[in-house]
Amino acid sequence: MAKKSNWSCVRLTVILYVYAATVAVTARVLPSADIYDTSKYGILELENGLAQTPQMGWNSWNFFRCKTDEKVIRETADALVTTGLAKLGYVYVTIDDCWSGLERNSEGDMVPDSKAFPSGIKALADYVHSKGLKIGIYSDAGLYTCQLRPGSLKHENDDASLFASWGIDYLKYDNCFNLGIDPKERFSLMRDALNATGRTIFYSLCEWGLDDPALWAGKIGNSWRTTDDIKDTWESMTGIADINDKWAAYAGPGGWNDPDMLEVGNGGMTYQEYRSHFSIWALMKAPLIIGCDVRNMTAETYEILANEEVISVNQDPLGVQGTKVHAYGPDGCYQIWAGPLSRKRTVTVLWNRCSKAATITAEWDTMGLESSTNASVRDLWKHEYVSLSSTKSFSAKVEAHASEMYVLAPAASEAA
Repeated sequence: MAKKSNWSCVRLTVILYVYAATVAVTARVLPSADIYDTSKYGILELENGLAQTPQMGWNSWNFFRCKTDEKVIRETADALVTTGLAKLGYVYVTIDDCWSGLERNSEGDMVPDSKAFPSGIKALADYVHSKGLKIGIYSDAGLYTCQLRPGSLKHENDDASLFASWGIDYLKYDNCFNLGIDPKERFSLMRDALNATGRTIFYSLCEWGLDDPALWAGKIGNSWRTTDDIKDTWESMTGIADINDKWAAYAGPGGWNDPDMLEVGNGGMTYQEYRSHFSIWALMKAPLIIGCDVRNMTAETYEILANEEVISVNQDPLGVQGTKVHAYGPDGCYQIWAGPLSRKRTVTVLWNRCSKAATITAEWDTMGLESSTNASVRDLWKHEYVSLSSTKSFSAKVEAHASEMYVLAPAASEAA
């Protein structure tokens, strides 16, 4: 009888869990926005209390590659605070590949490179924490990292324990030299090891999208790379945006699609292209991880990265990834990207991927709105309302390779 009773309890628990998860998913979708599919999100979500909104911070790789050291990390932490970027949410300071020595020590532990990090990672973590920030580190779900430092495959428990002892808050976990082992197995081992430390550590999977991690990574990590590494070019950025777009239904609070870090400020794109990059990443609820040298930003770079209205779209508590809802013109280069926000609002980006300026029109129905909806239209880059009462559609002239970003809100709620 006891076995039968226990089995009944298990069945009831499973039924209640599935019901609760289903209700949670349903509640996230606005009734008028059924084009935004979130049906794949939530059932297998990793629940460690982190990533209720996409992570924000800085990473050393895009600008510094292997030429990083503790001085750069300390000065970057200082700059995030003094520029005000930290207050806007950029709180994770992550050391990417090349922080460790070429070999483990005699006890089998990773050790920091003695020339680049002579004070050790623990002292550096203490400094970053003293600034009110969080520190991240890098390792690999293989025998070696991509730059041939020791990887964590077969060392997961020891490495996770070491990271926790240093006060690490964030782990970026890469995919090189993986021996062909199923990524679900390799990345799960580190998840379990991190959980076993008792320290809450943000877990960022960097599997490059090879095995479609959006399908399975929600039960393993807090974010998962859906693409190959980004390059500081228009072609790379636009291609990656398109790849990440198809996985929109799998993202939400607790776990996010990651199309890689921001290249804003690194010099390979124009101001308008970088503004498009930031706008689309924010709309897609992508992690906003700065990849430039924040100690030496131009005014234009700062203007983009510090746009509070665009950041608020990325950090919106509804947590629905915006998506490409319409494309027309030559090769579909006049594009409308949109997504629902909290308080019955909608964000839209008019993106001109053509080589000449054009007027782009967004119809209400393409964005999941009833044609009779009366909405205010706020420009997030000009920081002003372009209309307090619009219906059916609105249009804007958009320069080549540029975008314009707006939030639409029911006119009555704005007036109130």
